[in-house]
Amino acid sequence: MDRSVLGKPSSTTSSGSRVVDVLVPVALDHAYSYRVPRGTDLKPGDVVSVPLGPREVTAVVWAENANPDPRLHNRLKDVSAKLDVPPLREELRTLVDWVANYTLSARGMVLRMTLRMGEHLAPERVRLGVRLIGNPPQRMTTARRRLIEILSDGLLHGKSDAAKEAGVSAGVIDGLVDEGTLAVEPMPRALPPPAPDPTFAAPDFSPEQQSAAQILQQLAAKDAFQVALLDGVTGSGKTEVYFEAVAEAVRRGRQVLILMPEIALTGQFLDRFARRFGVRPLEWHSELTPRTRARNWASIAAGEAHVVVGARSALFLPYADLGLIVVDEEHDQAYKQDDGAHYHARDMAVVRAHIAKIPIVLASATPSVESEVNARKGRYLRVPLPSRFGGQHMPHIEAIDLRRAGPPRGRFISPPLAEAIKIAVERREQALLFLNRRGYAPLTLCRACGHRFACTICDAWLVDHRFRQRLVCHHCGFSMPRPHQCPHCAAEESLAAVGPGVERLQEEAAALFPDARTMVLSSDLITSIETMRSELNEIAEGRVDIIIGTQLVAKGHNFPRLNLVGVVDADLGLSNGDPRAAERTFQLLNQVIGRAGREQGRGVGYLQTHQPEHPVMKALVACDREAFYDTEIEQRERALYPPFGRLASLIVSAGDRPTAEGFARKLAAVAPIDERIQVLGPAEAPLAVIKGRYRFRLLVKSARGVDLSHYLREWLAAGPKTKGNLKLEVDVDPQSFL
Repeated sequence: MDRSVLGKPSSTTSSGSRVVDVLVPVALDHAYSYRVPRGTDLKPGDVVSVPLGPREVTAVVWAENANPDPRLHNRLKDVSAKLDVPPLREELRTLVDWVANYTLSARGMVLRMTLRMGEHLAPERVRLGVRLIGNPPQRMTTARRRLIEILSDGLLHGKSDAAKEAGVSAGVIDGLVDEGTLAVEPMPRALPPPAPDPTFAAPDFSPEQQSAAQILQQLAAKDAFQVALLDGVTGSGKTEVYFEAVAEAVRRGRQVLILMPEIALTGQFLDRFARRFGVRPLEWHSELTPRTRARNWASIAAGEAHVVVGARSALFLPYADLGLIVVDEEHDQAYKQDDGAHYHARDMAVVRAHIAKIPIVLASATPSVESEVNARKGRYLRVPLPSRFGGQHMPHIEAIDLRRAGPPRGRFISPPLAEAIKIAVERREQALLFLNRRGYAPLTLCRACGHRFACTICDAWLVDHRFRQRLVCHHCGFSMPRPHQCPHCAAEESLAAVGPGVERLQEEAAALFPDARTMVLSSDLITSIETMRSELNEIAEGRVDIIIGTQLVAKGHNFPRLNLVGVVDADLGLSNGDPRAAERTFQLLNQVIGRAGREQGRGVGYLQTHQPEHPVMKALVACDREAFYDTEIEQRERALYPPFGRLASLIVSAGDRPTAEGFARKLAAVAPIDERIQVLGPAEAPLAVIKGRYRFRLLVKSARGVDLSHYLREWLAAGPKTKGNLKLEVDVDPQSFL
């Protein structure tokens, strides 16, 4: 432990004082030692305020320091205060240490995720409200009249809420308070969320679902670690089935965490939860206001929140009594955190369940290869749901060979797909055109001189966004207005869009089907979670005929009238050199086609492809999932790729190419020799420049049983140290290879 001097010494305690090691939520791996003031009772896990240099920070007591160095005692500073919040349980502190050790992240950065993502912790401040008490003001204005009308019910209203509803400034309220028209009173503390009622609405299950639900109920009733893979086809009712495990945990008074890959998926989910349990669960994601996050954090830590639904960061919250974890869409790439501490939320959820000795359910229609292998080897309990609920058939899938039935020049919807959409619209059914490419076109060039518009600080082309009239870099966010002339040759109106994005696809759909109502669903066009939910409701209510969407529409949504899905470029994800390219393409296309035919009629999926003979396309068309997994698992095992081997990625970046390359070569030269481990590179990263930084990558490959984290730690400790603008990022178990 570091015994560094953190500021001016304190003289308030004698040399016999206790010393504790405190972990601070900053980019440091070690704890600092502090003295415990007389009369203060501190134990590991207590949340405290401590001086760190010139400022006070929130931190956590990590351990008792039984053998402090007496020479440093008078140079240590005192813990400033013990905060009035529940302590972090040993289970959570163990998780922080485990994640930091495994991912080579600073422990302080992992701890930061447990303390409301680094926000200041304190008891919730008292909110002030205003109430109308009847004394009319001496001077009446239009603004005052509006406010008085809103407050005429005599109830206590939040001050800011009342001002917003009346469309007035806070000064109008203050003026009426001064005149005695309004009284200021403290708002009552928000009540804890009501407990879900496991008996609120009994499910109507098929025999298959009932059997699966009973298995998960029995799992939730045991205080033991067990991983269950709920493996059900799209539309099989996986959510309703694992709700029965949730119900069992709630009956037993335990807390439940349900992880979802994206907050966009939570809208319909919250409604389904409320229909089953009578109340909504607590939410945790980045769209919450700071006040709501503070309140929810406190409810979770106090054990008042019974069920929490959240994005990956919800995994690190301080649950008082966690009894069950569910990871929905467990295969989804969004569970990987690629900045700060690089961790995979699904894998770390399994670790947390193991530490806490509780069950965990992984749910997916297309399990990750890692989970599939674990189920095949018996490490995970497979709970199958092979049929759709209500007797609905799985979609029929056809491949459209673009080499033989391609669209006309300048178009991207083939004649067979266009005819199928026409028939669907005439039947008053919905069609979905799927293209995992945002914007209008991925490339803009000048017809006169061939100039291509590229990002000024990234190794990437600028994407044309016609709705915004800008050219945008999807890697750093740089954007510029779409010019009227070429900056290279000054030719006017010479710019050409190359390739399709979803905006261009909508333009084509509007031309082909002028009477159809179209909507684009893309993350670029969603301004808030409320906007997203509103647009999804429009689709579900049948107010849209043709949906054009990116992967945002591929999962978790239920559109009752959707019976046709057309994948415009099924080959898109297969050509990027990613070892997981085939798996991701199979999962994504399976998920998006699975949106079709969930409630009425027979769903149909069309795959526009230049390579219908590819194993992924053949498996999709034949609806032969086992064949895909057999092939993929065999290839992974032969190449010693995960889960049969392990990978780690080291990205070296700097403001200039020679500095980045030189450091990467020095680092590679001192890699410890181990016959079980290969160090590949350094090589220029596929995206060689991002945000003006030049990038070189080393890829480390090892056998499955090797402690790769230990190898990396020893290597980096002996290797050259970064300085200046050099940066080294370590990603254990990488998901992205850009």
